[in-house]
Amino acid sequence: MTRHSIHRYATLALLAACTLPAIAQIKIGVTLSTTGPAVSLGIPEKNTIALLPKTIAGKSVEYIVLDDASDTSAAVVNTRRFTLEDKVDAIIGSTTTPNSLAMTDLVAEAATPTISLASSARIIEPMTAKKAWVFKTPQTDTMMVLAILEHASKRGIKTMGYIGFNDALGEAFYAEFEKFASVRQIRIVANERFAPRDTSVTAQVIKVAAANPDMVVIGASGTPAVLPARALNERGYKGSVYFNHGVANNDFLRVGGKGVEGMFLPTSPVVVAAALPANHPAKARAMDYVKRYESAYGVGSVSAFGAYTWDAGPLLSQAIPVALKTAQPGTREFRTALRDALEGVRDLPVSNGVSNMSKNDHLGLDQRARVIVRIEGGKWKLD
Repeated sequence: MTRHSIHRYATLALLAACTLPAIAQIKIGVTLSTTGPAVSLGIPEKNTIALLPKTIAGKSVEYIVLDDASDTSAAVVNTRRFTLEDKVDAIIGSTTTPNSLAMTDLVAEAATPTISLASSARIIEPMTAKKAWVFKTPQTDTMMVLAILEHASKRGIKTMGYIGFNDALGEAFYAEFEKFASVRQIRIVANERFAPRDTSVTAQVIKVAAANPDMVVIGASGTPAVLPARALNERGYKGSVYFNHGVANNDFLRVGGKGVEGMFLPTSPVVVAAALPANHPAKARAMDYVKRYESAYGVGSVSAFGAYTWDAGPLLSQAIPVALKTAQPGTREFRTALRDALEGVRDLPVSNGVSNMSKNDHLGLDQRARVIVRIEGGKWKLD
C-alpha cells in the first residue's frame, strides 16, 4: 500500500469515526450521608451502589457518588452539581429526610427523577408539581407508626412518651402518632426533642420518664438513637421502648449493646429475610440481596438501608428500557420519560415487598413491606 493510499485510508477512517453517533451513557448521581450522624445508614447504602447494574438495556451506567456529610446544605450542593455540571439522568439519595426534602426544589427545577432513601412520607406527599419528580424506596413513617401502634395495642399498652430528633424526621414521625394513636386507644403523655449531634438527653428523658408511659418511642435514626435508650435504662425505666425504622443496622446494635436489649422496631423484611415465611413476597429478592451483600462485605453485615438502595436497582432497570423508547439519555425528554416510566411500575418484586407505583403513589409498597423485630442477644428477631 502506498503512502498516499495509507493517508487516504486514515482520513476516511477518521471521518467515519467522527460521524458515528456517540454511545449514550446513563449517568446517575448518588448523594449519601457517608459521614456525620447518619454515617451508619450511608455506608451500607454506598456499599450497595457497587452491586447495582452497570449496564441497563444495552447502555452503560455510571454512578457518580458524593458524600453529603448528613448535612442539608451539602446535599443541595451535590444536587446542584449533578444537575448543572454532570447532567445526570437520575439521582439516588439522600440518606436522611431533611436532606431529601432540601433537594426537592432543585430536582424539580432540573426535571430529574430522584429516588430518595429516606423515610418520611413528606418527601412524596402530598403530591405536588415539585414532588412529582421524587420517588422513595423506604417504608413511610405512616406505615411504620401504624405497625408500632398495632403491635403495642396487642400488648395492652395504653400510654406513650415520645423523644425524637428536632428535625424533619423527628417531627414527621411524631405527627403520625398524633394522627393515629387514639385509634388504638393509646394516649400520648410526653413529647421531647434532641439534636442528632447531642451528647446528652438527660433533661428530656427525665421529663418523659416522669410521665410514666407504658412505652417510649424514639423517633431518631442511626447510632444517635442509642442515646435516649441508654438514658432511659440509666433512669430505671421499665416500660417498652420502640424505635423508628432508621436504626436497623449492625452499628446501632454494636453501639447500643445490652442497653437496647428487648426493645422493638418496625423494619424492612430484609433484616430478618431468612426467618420470613416461604410465601412472603419479599423473601426471594431479600435473600438474593443478603447473599450478594454478605458475599462482598461479610456475614452479618447486611442492613435495611443498603436494601433501600438495592431496590432502586430493579426500579431503574424496569423503567429505563421504557424511557429509551421515547428519548436518549442526557436529554430532558429522557428524564421526563423515565419519571413517567417509574410511575408505571407494576407488580415489581423488590427486597422490601412488591412495588406498584402511580402518579399519586411514588412509594408503591403496602403493609407486606414491614415487620416488627425485637432485639435479642444483640440480633434482630422476628416478633
